[in-house]
Amino acid sequence: MEKLTIKSWALDDRPREKLIAKGKVALSDAELIAILIGSGNRDESAVGLAKRILNSINGNINELAKLSVEKLTEFKGIGEAKAINIITALELGKRRQLEAALEKPTITSSKDVATLMQQIIGDLEHEEFWVLFLNNANKVIAKSQISKGGLTATIVDIRLVFKKALEIASVGIIVCHNHPSGKLQPSNADKHLTQKIKEAGITLDIKLLDHLIITEKAYFSFADEGLL
Repeated sequence: MEKLTIKSWALDDRPREKLIAKGKVALSDAELIAILIGSGNRDESAVGLAKRILNSINGNINELAKLSVEKLTEFKGIGEAKAINIITALELGKRRQLEAALEKPTITSSKDVATLMQQIIGDLEHEEFWVLFLNNANKVIAKSQISKGGLTATIVDIRLVFKKALEIASVGIIVCHNHPSGKLQPSNADKHLTQKIKEAGITLDIKLLDHLIITEKAYFSFADEGLL
């Protein structure tokens, strides 16, 4: 039996033609992925294969973006080339979102920070510590990864935090780190580090505005919880 290619489908079921006729927003996630796949296998169409892949991760595109080439090729009908197509397309989408988010946004609340940083560190499997540097209009004038650690901890050199702040004349900073475990509560080490950064900022007249713990879907703000 021949593979069920897109060309063999009824016109209304062809996602490429549907995109041209009705626009990209008219396509489902499965139809968009089917275009990347191009063809299915002997038992199912590309759309059917795409639906099966999505069902395996509960329809969550963010989870799909985490799948490796090895994981994707476990699906019958997905070879290395098709897996690479999927990974490439999703990575480009992620980078597009990131570029839009990093266009010197104005910070008005902890939610603004979380929205920005979840795209950078929310889904990582290791800890990273970042600093946002703000001007007197609360605009992010720079961002910097200070350290990168393991599954449960990262070491932070406070001197590096303020070296950059002084170089670019930042008047305020917001520090962030992620918890790969998904737990939001700060550890004693988190609280101690926050206090040390705050005290150093007072000496240098650079205010620590907040410290956020970031997970993929939520965040904890030291400022909101009255811990600053």
